[in-house]
Amino acid sequence: MGLGQSSKSPVTGDTDEVNFDHFQILRAIGKGSFGKVCIVQKKDSKKMFAMKYMNKLKCVERNEVRNVLKELQIMRNLEHPFLVNIWYSFQDEEDMFMVVDLLLGGDLRYHLQHNVHFSDGTVKLYVCELASALGYLRSKRIIHRDIKPDNILLDEHGHVHLTDFNIAAIVKDDLKATTIAGTKPYMAPELFEIFEGSHPGYSFAVDWWSLGVTAYELLRGQRPYVMRSSTPANEILHTFRKVHLSFPPSWSSYIKSLLRKKRRLNCDPTFELEEMILESKPLHKKKKRLARKSRDQGSDGSPQNGHLQQRLDNVQRDFIIFNREKSTKAAVDPDSTEVSKCSEKKAKEDGQNNNVEPASFSSG
Repeated sequence: MGLGQSSKSPVTGDTDEVNFDHFQILRAIGKGSFGKVCIVQKKDSKKMFAMKYMNKLKCVERNEVRNVLKELQIMRNLEHPFLVNIWYSFQDEEDMFMVVDLLLGGDLRYHLQHNVHFSDGTVKLYVCELASALGYLRSKRIIHRDIKPDNILLDEHGHVHLTDFNIAAIVKDDLKATTIAGTKPYMAPELFEIFEGSHPGYSFAVDWWSLGVTAYELLRGQRPYVMRSSTPANEILHTFRKVHLSFPPSWSSYIKSLLRKKRRLNCDPTFELEEMILESKPLHKKKKRLARKSRDQGSDGSPQNGHLQQRLDNVQRDFIIFNREKSTKAAVDPDSTEVSKCSEKKAKEDGQNNNVEPASFSSG
């Protein structure tokens, strides 16, 4: 059951930039903190991708634009086998789009909720692959800040891929991050010290703590510490200092030391139902909707004040258009040296901002 079945040739235009018309929309598969996700196929290459789309108006109203742009800024400079890599980004009047690797194995939270038992060997593999990804991120001066089962996806071969960089931080040289962001049950102790008046900052080690909590949860089916998103910071610090971490006797000494399936689409099918029936502006009707708005001189009947429109205009201006295929070709083209230098200079300038805005704590 697909959401769009048009066989119309893609509209390329003179700039040949990738846009919504270059993709066949196949089905909706989920939604995250900043948007919804569907499976798409690029019409020319027939390659399959996941496409996340985020409504501009909603992002502006919820003050989420900066995190969306920060995630895009970070992801366009990354490429690693155990990350979810971005391929294209583009926008239209309604939405911002990010086209990324398609991983059909589901996220680890999905499998935990379905009582999947992860063996020692499987968890070791996951930890090694994620350690490789974290080492790569450190080389790029990036702290992920939200390592948890929800943000770890499996491919069809059972390998893990880290995703969701919307609260990641870029740290320069020997500087440390200082803002508080993450999901409380997975956050390292040093992130809570600000509430006691002493907070010298933190660095890459917080991701390793989160990875340890995640590995423990995969093996045992529960986290090592009892805490929720609503647990006060002082109680969390008390837990870290007083609670003795226990390991089941059946666990191997290797696993204890380390901590001191998938050939089908693993997602909730209700997401496609929501997109098809419940969504007020479904993606598969976008072309007709935008054409109608254009005929109506851009009015969709909803009042927008000048301040809100200005913020939407800023999103249109600041959104980064990205094409990994084109970037790869430019990198191997000797005539593109100056372009590469400009891109490198821009990346360094982007990294001057030490942190993203503090995000609301996710539930966990």
